[in-house]
Amino acid sequence: MFKIISKEDLGNKVYGFVVEAPRIAAKAEPGQFFIVRQGEGYERIPLTIADFDREKQTITMVFQAVGASTLALAKLEPGDEVTDMVGPLGQPSEIEKLGKVVVVGGGVGVAPIYPIARALKAAGNEVISIIGARSKDLLFWEDRMREASSRLLVATDDGSYGQKGFVTTLLEDLLKTEEIARVWAIGPMVMMRAVTNLTRPYGTKTIVSMNPIMVDGTGMCGACRVAVDGQTKFACVDGPEFDGHAIDFDLAMKRAAMFKDKEKEAMEALEAKLNGGGCQCQNK
Repeated sequence: MFKIISKEDLGNKVYGFVVEAPRIAAKAEPGQFFIVRQGEGYERIPLTIADFDREKQTITMVFQAVGASTLALAKLEPGDEVTDMVGPLGQPSEIEKLGKVVVVGGGVGVAPIYPIARALKAAGNEVISIIGARSKDLLFWEDRMREASSRLLVATDDGSYGQKGFVTTLLEDLLKTEEIARVWAIGPMVMMRAVTNLTRPYGTKTIVSMNPIMVDGTGMCGACRVAVDGQTKFACVDGPEFDGHAIDFDLAMKRAAMFKDKEKEAMEALEAKLNGGGCQCQNK
């Protein structure tokens, strides 16, 4: 079992847990992920590591409660224990001294981009971080990102805080006026696609973190396959980070929408369980 040390409500059904996980914390690196499961009958959820503390033997997970399995996880409180956690999984980010780099975090993607920004800064890079959300009340970890960055830029869709517009607006300004060695982007699929479309004409290598449907997390099931330069790769063992310019985002987005009906069924099953029935939930 994995004890929850603290719980933070980050708004918009987004939660942050600090969890005792000595073996994961000892080996975790930026960019890697783990798989968590809470209770029998619920899905195994892949989450990119948001933070880790080797001394305290903890890791931080950030997730949005959007389906039956994540809602079950969100009901836990400090002192409770998570049923299963496996990791670290996947390949870590390639951290090296490159010069001036940009990291872009959209929505919940701010959490996994944070340790990458921190590591890039520690490696001697000038790190320009861009974070964005639909509105000010949906932004989180601004203080952490500011500390991990040489410069922090903020965008909100409605203009309630920072620059009005999308993160791509701020990124485009940087690409036009400064020499950017590399870009990392983590967030909704549509945001990562927009970032790669923007950087492609500039020839700026852009790394994205793919989080497709995943079952075992070890390359056995093939559910997390993504098309990279026309070849099939598995996000769990070959990724989760890939060259964004090589990703077939159209295919990835189609695959991500394949189980919407199942998600609806799982939510209905969860409601039945809360009302005294059973649950055979199998969605995030």
